[in-house]
Amino acid sequence: MTNALTNVSNDLAAIAAAASPGIVRVEGRRRLPASGIVWSADGLVVTAHHVVEQEEGLQVGLADGRAAPATLVGRDPTTDIALLRVQAGGLTPLPWAEPETARVGHLVLALGRPGAGILATLGVVSALGEAWRTPLGGRIDRLLQTDAAMYPGFSGGPLVDASGRVLGPNTTAILRGLAVAIPAPTVRRVVETLLAHGKVQRGYMGVGAQTVRLPAALEAQAGQATGLLLVSVEAASPAGQAGLVMGDTIIAFDGQPVRRLEDLLGQLTAERIGRAVSVRIIRGGQVQDRTVTIAAKDE
Repeated sequence: MTNALTNVSNDLAAIAAAASPGIVRVEGRRRLPASGIVWSADGLVVTAHHVVEQEEGLQVGLADGRAAPATLVGRDPTTDIALLRVQAGGLTPLPWAEPETARVGHLVLALGRPGAGILATLGVVSALGEAWRTPLGGRIDRLLQTDAAMYPGFSGGPLVDASGRVLGPNTTAILRGLAVAIPAPTVRRVVETLLAHGKVQRGYMGVGAQTVRLPAALEAQAGQATGLLLVSVEAASPAGQAGLVMGDTIIAFDGQPVRRLEDLLGQLTAERIGRAVSVRIIRGGQVQDRTVTIAAKDE
């Protein structure tokens, strides 16, 4: 038993050591630095959007002790991903795992470099799920939750499997109280978009809304228990130009039910920009349809 535990311990230490060259320190905020993952040898680094609080004076600490200036290529708040370009070459990108390789119960290491050296915590994959939308509407290709402790500065660092492959960058900013990793397909899609355009576009209506319970009679008519009450409408926005007003309750968007804010945000994709879509509302106890032409909002 002692030999088996020693072997496991040595294997975990070897995984952390092998990943170390591909993990960097990201100095993008006044308080404790965060972590990042080398994406390419020519200086691209993936980190968490929420840890890059400043766009000027960015600096990245490399595994060999060097500090190099960096610039922000772009960011996507909806998936909590930011892409940096470091003024240094010869970096060591880490191998990435596809999300379907992870299973509930698999051992994982959460790694970070908020200081000079690498830090690690051990855990398991605690939950897996299908594709989902973040509260800001970003599409994540798979839910990948872990119970590995996320110490300050771990956000943006990798969650690594027992083969030393990156399951995704860690973040605690998307789901309150939960640690999740953003899977490789999502990271790849966002990185390619940021490299091509420097930003991620989202659809925009110009409303503020909150979930409300529908009265019993309207619940039966709408076929759902809740909708989105508009608490603000910008006058010059697509919603304002379409005649939506504060007090309207949205119950459907482009033929899809809207029961909560995430439902609406999830529909405001780049593909709908410039399109006229039907928005079903309740006004004065009556169900009405309005047509809204979705505008672009750069994230």
